[in-house]
Amino acid sequence: MPRHVQAVLFDAVGTLLKPRPSVAEAYQSAGSRHDVNLTLAEVRSRFDAALRDCLVEDQQHHDHRTNETRERARWQTIVEFVFAAEVDNPAKLKRIFDDLWQHFADPENWALFDDVARTWQELERQEIQLGIASNFDERLLTIAEHHSPLADCQHWFVSSQVGHRKPGPRFFASIERELSLESDQLLLVGDDLENDYRAARAAGWHAYHVDRTGAQEHFDGDPAHRLGRLDELIEVLAR
Repeated sequence: MPRHVQAVLFDAVGTLLKPRPSVAEAYQSAGSRHDVNLTLAEVRSRFDAALRDCLVEDQQHHDHRTNETRERARWQTIVEFVFAAEVDNPAKLKRIFDDLWQHFADPENWALFDDVARTWQELERQEIQLGIASNFDERLLTIAEHHSPLADCQHWFVSSQVGHRKPGPRFFASIERELSLESDQLLLVGDDLENDYRAARAAGWHAYHVDRTGAQEHFDGDPAHRLGRLDELIEVLAR
């Protein structure tokens, strides 16, 4: 284990959990149920563009501040961006959004990656303090209740409740205060280069980047900090 580390925090979506079906498939299906037909490629392109716009807006005007109301509004903006070119009825856009909000609140529409349970259980056996640090809202807690071993997690840091989102430094500072630990005593494991790896390193934390597909070619950190699977962390922390 990296020297001085007292707690390991995991990102949630993309690191521990994945949507089932995929986000693009869920959006396409929701549109179809409301007589809006988009291809998966159209959904992916618009969704990615909406996410980028929201990130820029968040950084420029909100300093990564958030809460439950702001998270819901952010997702409504993303949904409207995806479907607005085909739907000029605000009430219909709202129905599509409500459909998707409930879809992603349902634990049945999420699954653990196949390397999560073994990793979590082994780190618990090693008596490592574990927690989850995620950009999400209160729905994540309900989702986790239905996915062991996350249901037993004792330390939850969800952005809508923390009051700030990653990569904002206040998100990380809040965790340090809550756990009464210094920055170099904390390790974040996540799949997002900017929000997880780079942000944690900037905050003075240790960090590992999970890239199960090998598709993220622009990793600029220490090669030893890159994991092809989450369960590679077991060996790393045992050193």
